[in-house]
Amino acid sequence: MTSIEPLREFVTLFTGLFDERSTPVEIQKTGAKLLKTLVSRDDWLPEPYTRPHPERYSQYLLHCDPLERFSVVSFVWGPGQKTPLHDHRVWGLIGMLRGRESETQFTRREDGTFAKGETGYLEPGEVSFLLPGVNDYHLVANALADRTSISIHVYGANIGGVSRAVYEEGSGVEKTFISGYSSEDVPNLWDRSRSKAA
Repeated sequence: MTSIEPLREFVTLFTGLFDERSTPVEIQKTGAKLLKTLVSRDDWLPEPYTRPHPERYSQYLLHCDPLERFSVVSFVWGPGQKTPLHDHRVWGLIGMLRGRESETQFTRREDGTFAKGETGYLEPGEVSFLLPGVNDYHLVANALADRTSISIHVYGANIGGVSRAVYEEGSGVEKTFISGYSSEDVPNLWDRSRSKAA
């Protein structure tokens, strides 16, 4: 049976960063270390939050802070699946749990079009960051053509409720969207009855 204890501990410690009145930069810096610890092992994510959708990537909510100061999401990528060019409008952390992910950065020109930047790769256990005004425009894809990849994302808001945008790469035409989530339930972090019964 999968134990979500590592996720529960991560959520508790991450919430504590806000209680310490840390700045957003401090939260992201310390949070990256916490996320690196979480994705250093691949035995805690419940199976329902690892299932790929046959047509598009899945975005499963694992936890949302009651005050919506942050959210934790598992992104599940079927072979070859990718996002369009998009933004976030809040800070973010991405930790690779399983497989391999590619990220292509874009810079927005003054005329609203985009310049394509470098493509980097995330391997299991690695963490990267996103910050509006620094590196908030990107296209993400499963870098593996033959199997599922899973990354754990932490955002500085309830990302499923944030109004964001996707962009046409050539013209820069913007289309707003609110992503929502791929599931209607979340793991119950706080029920310890099974571990107590064992």
